[in-house]
Amino acid sequence: MLRIGSIVWGVRDVRRAIEFWTQALAYRPLREPSEDWAILVPRDGRGVQLAIKLVTSDAETHQRHHLDLYADDAAAEVERLLALGASGVDWRYPPGADYVVLADPDGNTFCVVEKKGLS
Repeated sequence: MLRIGSIVWGVRDVRRAIEFWTQALAYRPLREPSEDWAILVPRDGRGVQLAIKLVTSDAETHQRHHLDLYADDAAAEVERLLALGASGVDWRYPPGADYVVLADPDGNTFCVVEKKGLS
């Protein structure tokens, strides 16, 4: 089973983005934000989280936003998505990464993240 766990939103000013999106969506920080990362969640507890990530690219020339898809069995979902037309992406993963980066048939990247206990 897959579900949208986070929409990851690349911004140049994390604090300003937090200010804007918490007011625009009636969200709140899940925990204390850092200088380059924040997770925002609905104040009423219902809905998809919005992860704010510091980026250096500009919106006109780079994909700065992507979905994090949560899966009980990420390996099985990656195989299923590849069979549906997704493709693998050459990516430098940090040690212990719990995600795989894929691209949809149009070339948009997204992550499949291992998250047990979704169903």
